[in-house]
Amino acid sequence: MTMLSPDFSPESEPSVSNEVSDPITELLCHARELIAAALEAEVQVVLSQLRADGRDVVRNGYLPERLLTTAVGDVAVEVPRIRSRDAEVVNFASSMVPKYLRRSESISAWAAFAYLKGISERDVSSVLEVVLGEGAKKLTASVLSELKKPWTAQFNEWNQRDLSEVTFTYLFADGIYQEIRGDNPKICVLVLMGVDDQGKKHLIALEDGVRESTQSWREVLLGAKARGLNAAKLATGDGALGFWAALDEVFPSTTHQRCWMHKTSNVLNYLPKATRSKAKDDLHQIWMAESREAAEKAMALFKEKYTAKYPRAVTCLTKDAVALLAFYDFPAEHWLHVRTSNMIESTFATLRHRTKRVKGAFSKDTALAMMLQLGLEAQKRWHRITAVERLGELIQGVRFVDGVAQLAVAA
Repeated sequence: MTMLSPDFSPESEPSVSNEVSDPITELLCHARELIAAALEAEVQVVLSQLRADGRDVVRNGYLPERLLTTAVGDVAVEVPRIRSRDAEVVNFASSMVPKYLRRSESISAWAAFAYLKGISERDVSSVLEVVLGEGAKKLTASVLSELKKPWTAQFNEWNQRDLSEVTFTYLFADGIYQEIRGDNPKICVLVLMGVDDQGKKHLIALEDGVRESTQSWREVLLGAKARGLNAAKLATGDGALGFWAALDEVFPSTTHQRCWMHKTSNVLNYLPKATRSKAKDDLHQIWMAESREAAEKAMALFKEKYTAKYPRAVTCLTKDAVALLAFYDFPAEHWLHVRTSNMIESTFATLRHRTKRVKGAFSKDTALAMMLQLGLEAQKRWHRITAVERLGELIQGVRFVDGVAQLAVAA
């Protein structure tokens, strides 16, 4: 399709083409033609079925034109009508363009996704207007609220799903503090993730707790166990005693691994700023050591260097020495994955960004539902961990020393 522009040239000049190529209009026109063709095909199928059933039906024009907001902008749509010439009335209901549809499902998904990624309700329409045109103005805050309603129902259903069909080898736990509306300005969302026997990463549980207490974590773990969660080989988390106490009660066979990211931050907090850079390098030498023996030597050196002036920093490190070095009893290919709980931290960074802009923007239920959406969205991009075959060896009971499998020697 082309558009005609006004002709301002003098009559004496040779005539020139007034046609101006307009790709956007071409696209919109093509979209309208495609939708019209699809609706025509759909109504013909319905007419054929009715006539095969003995009904006397004919085409009867169109319903009033309405605008449908799509990914290419607003498209004018005319839905066909059917008239019955026998006693019973027939109403044609298009499955492609339902009666009350004003925007395509992809637009609803775009709006919800934009909100999920940190765009405020009041800004979603203006941001999407760049892509969708004037039709995006219909994506008001009230419309967006309607789009978010299914999230809570989805969360409730997801939080009751069966876990028995998946065998988890590694678990990751952390508490994410989230600002909400109401009398309590913050909730602590307890997050549990895992790696299954095929190396795939999963979001397992999201529940609000009380300051990462033992009772709160006990409820999370018992709930997951009741739904089929197995005892993993290794669990990684920070120093919150509530999780580890609850883990010992519910899954006593699971090995503890302290998160090195959290531990490094905690140790450095006891040191002056001028010392932190060097101390961080010294800590790095511990968890990057090739063997447990080398790591223990590096930890002993750290103790010797910093005990005199900074005993609290040394105590913070050494009191968890066993749990910090537990990863040496697991495959070396997996050390990168199991030494920290970074997977949880990075997944929910967007939610923290949003609450910095809109303080107390959520209710408790909204925060949990939104965290699930963030987690499920992130889960699509998670890669399987390396050396998946090592997971099978762990499950079979193969022992690892300094990351190397110890094969049985024939007698």
